[in-house]
Amino acid sequence: MSQSSDLIQSAQRTVRLELEAVTGLLPRIDADFVRACEMILASKGRVVVVGMGKSGHIGNKIAATLASTGTTAFFVHPAEASHGDMGMITRDDVILALSNSGSTNEIVTLLPLIKRLGIQLISMTGNPDSPLAKAAEVNLNVHVEHEACPLNLAPTSSTTAALVMGDALAVALLEARGFTAEDFAFSHPGGALGRRLLLKVENVMHAGQELPQVQRGTLLKDALMEMTRKGLGMTVILEADGKLAGIFTDGDLRRTLDRAIDIHHATIDQVMTVHGKTARPEMLAAEALKIMEDHRINALVVVDKEDRPIGAFNLSDLLRAGVM
Repeated sequence: MSQSSDLIQSAQRTVRLELEAVTGLLPRIDADFVRACEMILASKGRVVVVGMGKSGHIGNKIAATLASTGTTAFFVHPAEASHGDMGMITRDDVILALSNSGSTNEIVTLLPLIKRLGIQLISMTGNPDSPLAKAAEVNLNVHVEHEACPLNLAPTSSTTAALVMGDALAVALLEARGFTAEDFAFSHPGGALGRRLLLKVENVMHAGQELPQVQRGTLLKDALMEMTRKGLGMTVILEADGKLAGIFTDGDLRRTLDRAIDIHHATIDQVMTVHGKTARPEMLAAEALKIMEDHRINALVVVDKEDRPIGAFNLSDLLRAGVM
C-alpha cells in the first residue's frame, strides 16, 4: 500500500508541476507572440523548426501540427543543418528554434549563417537573456520554475510548456488564416475526417449496369428479380420519360408481405414508395448519411438535375467507404 501511495503522489506531483508550467504561459501570450504570428503570416516561405534532444522531439511535433493546420512547415535537425541541410532553408523562410537553455551549441553555431542569409528567426527558450533569444527577432518565453523531475534535470515541465506554446502558435495561425474543416481534410486524406469531408456521393454510388431499375407497371415478382441480380436491397422505379417514379427496398418488401399482397400478380406501382428521398452526385457522402439517419432509411437514389436516376447506394456502401 505504501508503494502504491508513493507512486500516486509522485504522478500527481508531476501533473501539478506541469499544470503550473502551462498556466504560467498565459501572461506570456503577449506582443511578442503577436509579432511571431505576424512574421509567419507575412512570410512567403515555410516555417523551419529546429531543436536538439527533447526540444527536437517537441519541434518535430510542432512542425507537424503547423503543417496540418495550414502553415507549411518542416523540421530540420540542427546538427545535420551544419553538414548540408542548411541548403533546405531559403531566405524567404522563417526559422523557429527551440532550446530551453537558449545556448544549445548546435543551434548557436547556425546563428551567424542565419543572420548572414537574412532569414527571420523566432526563438522559443526558457531563458530570454540567452544567445539564441537575443539573436532572434522575437523570443517566445517558455521558462518554467521547476521540472517535474525531482532532480530538476530531466526535461519534463519545460518540454510540456514548449509543446503547448507551439500548439497556441499553430491554432492562432489557423484561425488567422480562416483554415476550415475542409482544409484540414485535405491535409488528412487518409483519416476519418478526411473521408467524411472529401468523399462525395458519386464516389460511393452504384451506377450504369449496377443500378437496379424497372419501369412503372412492372410486376412485383420481376422487380424482386432485378433486386436480386443487382444485390443492393432495392430497385429504382422509372417513369416513361426516365425520371424517378419511386423506390422499392427490402423494407418495403417486408411491409408488402404484412399486407398479404400477392407478389406474383401485383405491380410495383402498388407497393413502391413514391419518389422517395434522393441525393445528388456532388453531395458529400456525409451529408447523404445525415439524410439517411434523419429519415431512418437504408438506401438513397442519386438523381441528376432533371430528376433522372443515375445511381444508388446503401448504408453498407458508406460503411465500406469509412464514412460511418
